[in-house]
Amino acid sequence: MADPKGFLNHGREVARTRPVGERVKDWNEVYVPGSLLPIIGKQASRCMDCGIPFCHNGCPLGNLIPEWNDYAYREDWGAAYERLHATNNFPEFTGRLCPAPCESACVLGINQQPVTIKNVEVSIIDKAWEGGHVAPRIPERLSGKTVAVIGSGPSGLAAAQQLTRAGHTVAVYERADRIGGLLRYGIPEFKMEKRHINRRIEQMRAEGTRFRTGVEVGRDINARDLKKRYDAIVIAAGSTTARDLPVPGRELKGVYQAMEYLPLANKVQEGDYVAAPVTAEGKHVVVIGGGDTGADCVGTAHRQGAASVTQLEIMPRPNDERHPTGQPWPTFPILYKVTSAHEEGGERIYSASTTHFEGDEEGNVQWLHIAEVEFVDGRLTQKPGTERRIPAQLVTLAMGFTGTDRENGLVEQFGLDLDERGNIARDADFQTNVPGVFVAGDAGRGQSLIVWAIAEGRSAARGVDRYLTGASDLPAPIRPTDRALAV
Repeated sequence: MADPKGFLNHGREVARTRPVGERVKDWNEVYVPGSLLPIIGKQASRCMDCGIPFCHNGCPLGNLIPEWNDYAYREDWGAAYERLHATNNFPEFTGRLCPAPCESACVLGINQQPVTIKNVEVSIIDKAWEGGHVAPRIPERLSGKTVAVIGSGPSGLAAAQQLTRAGHTVAVYERADRIGGLLRYGIPEFKMEKRHINRRIEQMRAEGTRFRTGVEVGRDINARDLKKRYDAIVIAAGSTTARDLPVPGRELKGVYQAMEYLPLANKVQEGDYVAAPVTAEGKHVVVIGGGDTGADCVGTAHRQGAASVTQLEIMPRPNDERHPTGQPWPTFPILYKVTSAHEEGGERIYSASTTHFEGDEEGNVQWLHIAEVEFVDGRLTQKPGTERRIPAQLVTLAMGFTGTDRENGLVEQFGLDLDERGNIARDADFQTNVPGVFVAGDAGRGQSLIVWAIAEGRSAARGVDRYLTGASDLPAPIRPTDRALAV
């Protein structure tokens, strides 16, 4: 603990964002470049080096947070980087995208604002990249075993990197045209510039991982044939079946799932399109869903020049502060959040349910009809007389996901069992009912956070390594049954 009084002498200070009027005109990350480094030493000094660091309970990766906070305070960036990479393959992803359950579990957060763990994390890894310290870790010897990883999101990439470093020959299959999964096409550029993914992929290629894009297992290649070619399979295909909204007018043109809308904007940044085929320009936009994906739609619509943006959430507005009994420390609380996208404008409506869509004579959506809802006997019930309509020429559905893809044939061709929630079932080693076939990430856990995805990939890699060799030294930070710290 470098500064025993750090948490007494310094308040919480986070990265500065660029002015709204400037950042909505481009797709660069919203933060002021270089604004973190001058303040990060003081922020790292706020870490209390607790006897029992509950931040470890908040983070499924088991990040060595107090240790790298101490090194960051001392500006020993090499040691900080080593501690950071000891538990996390991709801290530049989590440092930008994770909602930071570690900060919710920070002991300082009991009566103060918690340590800016996420900002310290991203500062360390950015410093390491800038200094050329992030080098490929090429295995000393090869095992002669082959592994196919299906899906290139954070879970698949983590599993692939761990298994490659263990000496196995690994090929990653991705159905999209580029590697990255939701990191590539689900996360807007203004939240994470894709150059961060590109340089990780180059590192993994240098280590020996092979990538196959534009190949969907189940459609382009039969899963049974794939199993014959490899000694083990890791399914990290995500939870990609979007929750729909079966109300009258759903078939109207202009109503899209969020993951139909967001990738097109990202493809513009990749140079595939001059302009997105589906755009918010000049339109009244309604985003149904109050989570992070909904906020991504809001920020994207702002940058495309929407006439107005309205975000709907069926649940009541969350509290501004943690409820002492309903969501006590150190659980991850559901709080009212103002993201960078919300700072940029638009309206947020809570306790609202969509009753139906209304279109014009040509079948284009024009209006969204909503009604207020409230809890009655534990169930959401529509309030009589609260119906109204709001203009909507573009509607995005961002209501979450219900499970892995069942239509492409992958589950059926492998002959996989599903659990009661519709996810792919697995045992304590992340192995499915089919020997040699493992599952990691949202495909087995259900929709979750990026830190859980990486932790799943690392843990499944250990199960695969043990299956192939009889033993494994790879770390396994979680079990398949582990869940986030909750009441």
